Amino acid sequence: MRTRLTWIVAILILVSLGVLMACSTKYTSSSNGLVVMPSQGSLVMQTFSLDISNGRMSQINNVDGPPTPGLPTAVILDPAGAFAYVIVTQNAVVLPTGGVTGIATFPIASDGKLGTAATYPLSNAQVQVQVQVSGVPTIETESVPVTPVALTMDSTGKLLFVANSATSDSSGNSVPGSVSVLAIGSNATLTEVAGSPFVLPVGGANLLPPLLQNPCTVQVGCPSPLALAVTSTAFPPLHAYCSAFNAPTTENLYVPDSIGNILLNYSVSSSGTLTLVPTQTNVGVPTGYLPDGVTVDPCNRFVYVSNGSSNAATANTVSAYTICNAVTQPNCPSPDFRLLQVNNGVPFPVSPGNGPGPLAVDAYGSFLYVVDTASGLVSQFRISPTTGSITALTPPFVAASLGANSIAIRSDDSWVFVADTGPPAVISQYSINLATGNLAGQSPVQTFNYPSGVAVK
Repeated sequence: MRTRLTWIVAILILVSLGVLMACSTKYTSSSNGLVVMPSQGSLVMQTFSLDISNGRMSQINNVDGPPTPGLPTAVILDPAGAFAYVIVTQNAVVLPTGGVTGIATFPIASDGKLGTAATYPLSNAQVQVQVQVSGVPTIETESVPVTPVALTMDSTGKLLFVANSATSDSSGNSVPGSVSVLAIGSNATLTEVAGSPFVLPVGGANLLPPLLQNPCTVQVGCPSPLALAVTSTAFPPLHAYCSAFNAPTTENLYVPDSIGNILLNYSVSSSGTLTLVPTQTNVGVPTGYLPDGVTVDPCNRFVYVSNGSSNAATANTVSAYTICNAVTQPNCPSPDFRLLQVNNGVPFPVSPGNGPGPLAVDAYGSFLYVVDTASGLVSQFRISPTTGSITALTPPFVAASLGANSIAIRSDDSWVFVADTGPPAVISQYSINLATGNLAGQSPVQTFNYPSGVAVK
């Protein structure tokens, strides 16, 4: 009798454990949200199931992987939530070969788990450098590997844009940064478009001779993008100012140059080719000092740029711009997606935030959130729907954690996530008050070491 009872108890325990495991790993794409995060410390991808009703997150049972084919940084999801796209770079910590540099694509299964990555290298940039030939400065064209630092995708999931920072060639010459553009095919296959990568212009003024617009000099410096954002061709279906309008069929890409302290404006062709849209006197519009983050509101009305350094009068600020377009800003002098500075070009202070970096506008275009990387805070602002100016909420910020480095907002405007390297390594989570825009912190979710980005479906 005792033996039989022991077996019954053992069976009940196993059943209970099975139920607990099922609860902890349950994910249904039709009823749950999905949070994806790369771990630099563990060199793997993590996924979490999100209970939409209460925001509770539980790790999906893929704790041992999948591994990343290089050191991972930024991550985004495609509009359907079918694939995750991650920047990976070659690094000695990636054993045994050091990994690769490029874009890794991970398929997302119906149970929320990620499959094995496919990796796509990026083409070298063709750049001009100044060299000395018999003591005479000479310009030569060289092929230089790119260094990806940020990525974004158009709203239809057809094009992937990658910002590549300034780097050096094999001789130690400084070379400018660039933007790689990749066409997205079936099963997330990536093909670089003609002309990619597109090298950023050097020097700023349009009056420079074409040959001298690319070589970097000590006086001018090499342009280096740290972020990029693209206008939308699919407006929010409900609740946003632009929901009743038809979205434009063309798109523009905005790229802040962190060295030249300007914001560049590129028109994007249907094939993905980039064409610079200069101002009358410069290749871009002025920003604050060291612009390192950029976002476009979902109605294509405004662009916001974070100015991250702390050693200049315009640092720790956000620059704001109106996008001139015929749909939501028809009163601009020319609705051609050019940028007009808000507030007479004076950046808005981010107080008491320090080191503002990644930033995002909520899904309805009403509020702006800025990750203050040096202070572990998230600053929160209300956006004027007519002027684009921003006003700090009360309170003006909420706490994140040490090493806050990225932000993602769910498309239904319900939840905000911030990746924090720590210690401790966590994902900070917030609910959004749709009336006031205020973020309400939830219990942080522990992650593997050094989470380097976050994306949400």
